Amino acid sequence: MRQQGVLIYSVSQITAYIKHLFDMDPTLQDLWVEGEVSNLSRSSAGHVYFTLKDARAEMRCAVWRSQLTSLEHAPANGEAVLVHGRASVYEARGNYQLYVDQVLPLGTGVLFLQFQALKDKLQQEGLFAPERKRPLPAFPRRLGVVTSPRGAAIRDILHILKRRYPLAEVIVAPTLVQGEDAPPQIVAAIQALNTHTDVDVMIVARGGGSLEELWAFNDERVARAIFASRVPVISGVGHETDYTIADFVADVRAPTPSAAAEIAVPDQEALRAQIAQWRAGLYQAMQRYIAEKRGQMTHVMALLNRASPRALLDRRRQDLDRHRQTILTRQAHRLELLRGRLVNLTLRLQTLNPQSTLKRGYAIVSRRDDGRVVTRVAQVASGDAIDIRVSDGQFTGSVDGEEETRARN
Repeated sequence: MRQQGVLIYSVSQITAYIKHLFDMDPTLQDLWVEGEVSNLSRSSAGHVYFTLKDARAEMRCAVWRSQLTSLEHAPANGEAVLVHGRASVYEARGNYQLYVDQVLPLGTGVLFLQFQALKDKLQQEGLFAPERKRPLPAFPRRLGVVTSPRGAAIRDILHILKRRYPLAEVIVAPTLVQGEDAPPQIVAAIQALNTHTDVDVMIVARGGGSLEELWAFNDERVARAIFASRVPVISGVGHETDYTIADFVADVRAPTPSAAAEIAVPDQEALRAQIAQWRAGLYQAMQRYIAEKRGQMTHVMALLNRASPRALLDRRRQDLDRHRQTILTRQAHRLELLRGRLVNLTLRLQTLNPQSTLKRGYAIVSRRDDGRVVTRVAQVASGDAIDIRVSDGQFTGSVDGEEETRARN
C-alpha cells in the first residue's frame, strides 16, 4: 500500500519475496555444505531438525521423514558431516533453512564428491557407454583374476569356479587392493593378463569394506586400464550395495566377488541338465522324424508296388487263375448238362430200341429178297420168303395165303 508516496509492504510480502529469490536461485537449490551437527531433535511427526554450524555461523536444517530411509548416514550431535539439499525460507518464522536429502560423514563426503566428479568426467568421455559393453564368453577356457592372493575374495572365487566349471583354467594376477600403492599394481595386473596370457575373461575383485578401503577401485588409472582391456572384464568389488568407478567401466558388474565367479562361468550341473533335456528332445525329434520318414517310405512303397511289373504280373496271374477256374466251372457245368442229356437220350434210345420191343413178345418181319421190314399185309404175298426176328434170334418162314386172307379180313 502507499501512504504519502511511500510504498509499504507487509511482513508476509517481504518474506514471500525473499523465499521466491531463494527458490529461483539454482545455486541455492543444489548445495553441498559441511559443518558440525548440533541441537538435533525429532518431531512427533517423525521429521528430524538440527543446526549445522562452523566457527562463525550456523544454519537450520530439516530432514523430512520420507527422506530418512534413503540417507546413507544418520546425523548425530557433535559429528562433522557433509550434507546435500536446497535452501529455502520458512515463511512462518521468517528464517531460512536447508532441506536435506543426503548426509555423509565429512571425510567420506569429500571422497564422495571426488567419486562423483570422476564419474561425471568418465561418463562424458563414453567409458560407461552401454554400446561398448562386450558379451562374456559362454564357455571360457581360461580366466584371469586380479585380486589380493591373501584375501577371502580369491578363496571364494576359486572355490566357486572349481565347483561350477572345473574345465576352466584360472590365472591369478596378485595385487594390493587398498592403499596408495594399490591402483598402479591393479593396473599392472590387468595389463599383464592382457599382454602375457590368452585369457578369455577377467575378474577384478576384492571383498567388502568402507569407501576408503574400496577407494583404489575409484582411481582413474584403474578405470582406464579396465576400459583398455582386450578381453571382457567383470567387476566384483565390495558388497551388493557398494558401487565403484570400476563397476561402471567394466563390461559386467557383479554385486560380490562370489557373484563375479558365478557370472564368469556356466554351472556344470545346469549344463548336464540342459544336455539331458536336449538329448531327450533330440531323441523325441528323431523318433518323430523316423516315424514320418517311415510313413513316407510306406506310402512310396505302396506306390511302387502298384506300379511294379511284379504287382501287375501277380494281378494277371490271379486273373488267369480266376478265368481258369471260371472256365473249369463252366466246362464242368456243361459236361454235367451234356451228361444229363446223354442219359435222357440213352433212356429214349432204350425206349425206342427194337430189341426192347422184341423182348416184350414182338417180332420184326422183313422180306428176304430186299430186306424191307414188313409193316403192312399188303407188302407181302403168299409164298414170299420172310425173315422173322425175335428177342433172342432170327428164323425164316414164308407167307401163307390163308393167313394173309385172315389178316386182310
